[in-house]
Amino acid sequence: QVQLVESGGGLVQPGGSLRLSCAVSGSIFSVHVMGWYRQAPGKKRELVAVSTSGDSTNYGDSVKGRFIISRDNAENTVYLQMNSLKPEDTAVYYCNADVSSSRYNRAGYWGQGTQVTVSS
Repeated sequence: QVQLVESGGGLVQPGGSLRLSCAVSGSIFSVHVMGWYRQAPGKKRELVAVSTSGDSTNYGDSVKGRFIISRDNAENTVYLQMNSLKPEDTAVYYCNADVSSSRYNRAGYWGQGTQVTVSS
């Protein structure tokens, strides 16, 4: 079994910053793409940022220049530094990881989600 545990969400004022963390644990052979998605009430889940095992990154248009994704491969952990937060960033943020639990088994996994609220 593979588990993703997120932390770091909360309430922040507009213009503020938050840092999310997501640790992957369990039966891990290799972790490939790791990323963050978010879902606001009444909206579809959308890409925030992803990071490949080769350190390539990709960001959703709405967060480019404000958010930074990074990862610690030794700890199987991915981070999302969120700066210049706006009320429209309010959403549940989900961690996603593409994990091989053995040489022959590979699947995508989701975390439980962490709430980020940007409000004055």
